[in-house]
Amino acid sequence: MDGPPEFRTLVRRVRRQEPLDAEWKNISYQVYERPGGEGSFSERIAVLQTSLAQAGVPWLQVLAQTRVADKAALRVMLAQVVREGGEGLMLHRADAVWQTGRSDVLLKLKPQQDAEAVMVAHEAGKGKCRGMLGAIVVMMPDGRRFRLGSGLNDAVRLASPAIGSTVTYRYRDL
Repeated sequence: MDGPPEFRTLVRRVRRQEPLDAEWKNISYQVYERPGGEGSFSERIAVLQTSLAQAGVPWLQVLAQTRVADKAALRVMLAQVVREGGEGLMLHRADAVWQTGRSDVLLKLKPQQDAEAVMVAHEAGKGKCRGMLGAIVVMMPDGRRFRLGSGLNDAVRLASPAIGSTVTYRYRDL
């Protein structure tokens, strides 16, 4: 599939009980890391490219890696990916050795927007937030309502804003 895949179409093809060869010819398996591999990220990518080229399996490909010169070039690339339907970028330090788990050598970069909504209700916390605010229910200017809870700190959870307050929130997609 060229460009960002149409996720629903891909899932439908993969889940089909009787696969259709014609549909699978447009699907590739993109490899982007060599877990546990020796050397820097750049060296591991080079090994992957050599290995997969020697394997000669056309649907097995190394995901293209692009270096950017500066923050301005990064912003341009992010905007292009989002325009084409992508969610964001993964940023990897070229000199990084293999690490498992989260680290500061591999970061997600996604655009965030912000907006305002009016708080219309409180929801009690559960689990570690028991006895505190769990979430607030807000209403957008068009009347849509939703809950905000992720990202609230303990100070807000203990002394929540009053019903009717306008709150600013950040989001990626609505």
